[in-house]
Amino acid sequence: MSAQIQYMSMLRPGVFENGCASLGHRMRRSQFGKTVLEYGAAVLLVSGALVSSLVIQRYFPYPFLFLFVAAVMTAAWFGGPGPGLLSVVLSTFAVDYFFVPPHYSLAINATDTAYFGAFVVCALVASWVSASKRRDAEALRDARDLLEARVAERTAELANSIAEREEAQQGLVQAQSELAHLSHAMTMGELTASIAHEVNQPLTAVLNYGNACLEWLSANPPNLEEARLAAETIVKDGARAAAVIGRIRALFQKQPLSTEWLDVNAAIQELIALLHHEITNRHVSLRTELAANLPRVKADRVQLQQVLLNLIVNAMEATDNINGTPRQIVIRSLLQNDAVISLSLEDNGCGIPPGTAEKIFDPFFTTKPHGTGLGLSISRSLVESHRGRLWAEDRPEGGSIFRFTLPIESHS
Repeated sequence: MSAQIQYMSMLRPGVFENGCASLGHRMRRSQFGKTVLEYGAAVLLVSGALVSSLVIQRYFPYPFLFLFVAAVMTAAWFGGPGPGLLSVVLSTFAVDYFFVPPHYSLAINATDTAYFGAFVVCALVASWVSASKRRDAEALRDARDLLEARVAERTAELANSIAEREEAQQGLVQAQSELAHLSHAMTMGELTASIAHEVNQPLTAVLNYGNACLEWLSANPPNLEEARLAAETIVKDGARAAAVIGRIRALFQKQPLSTEWLDVNAAIQELIALLHHEITNRHVSLRTELAANLPRVKADRVQLQQVLLNLIVNAMEATDNINGTPRQIVIRSLLQNDAVISLSLEDNGCGIPPGTAEKIFDPFFTTKPHGTGLGLSISRSLVESHRGRLWAEDRPEGGSIFRFTLPIESHS
């Protein structure tokens, strides 16, 4: 070390200063090049979405604006908030100019304002969610690297000094505690990725009903009643997306459950109404057998519907590969006893693989080619947070049955 200092002292001051200046200049050029690449990628992604949407529109009557939402999410993920916002602005002008009447103009008809506004809101939300997910992933990666460095440091101290063994063991315990906390944080990050699907569902519904609203308003004469119903559905789906995001924030901040006295049957019917379009497109017959006069339970509406939504989506996917038989899903509710309400969801799909009836609830265990292995784990955690129980079993006629219970609390 002293030799290096002596050598550096022999250098002329001008040479050393010029070297530092050159290094700083190269770093600034590298940062500038990265910034140009991120914003350039945002422009290319929106351009690709525009060209693809124009090509697809030649064969289908309605614009496929979800390509712009995908471009916004990708730009925000790779570039951050700045490129994400740029892609939102470019997508807004492209949709206004090419797809919103009058075409090839930046003007907007009064009947198209709600539809165009819904698209802008969806693009902004998509940019925010994607940029936040990237920021969370970077923070988790930095925390993991920091934790690994600290564990290595503690391990080296333990090897170098037998006298400090007890202190090193305490440090190792602390590091393990931090590792457990990091694991929890990473699980929450995966939870955000899983919930992104549920956030995307109401946003997609907003776009679909926006298209329908535009079509009904463009009719001659305009169908105002159907347009009003579509607008009300847009408001409900937007509120549901906001509620899901709010529940994610509450989980990160360790806030208590937002419980209310809930009519379980009404919550089931409300969720089925929101999924009507998806159920129809998948050609699934969904039937309910709901017991009358069920007592209310104290529960978080969004989390309970999240559990039902995961189970319904899994059931629909389980029936994708059956042929020659109608695809059926049945939802039942009943009063198991004076203290417990039982809900079940059964399908006639591919069933539960042998030996996995309990493993499917383990985090990251999945039987799907592209599954995350978190949906059922999260669902069980949500049910257990309500002091209930969730399990699965084979359906005698073929398929599977998922059951969960909710305790009935006294109103007093």
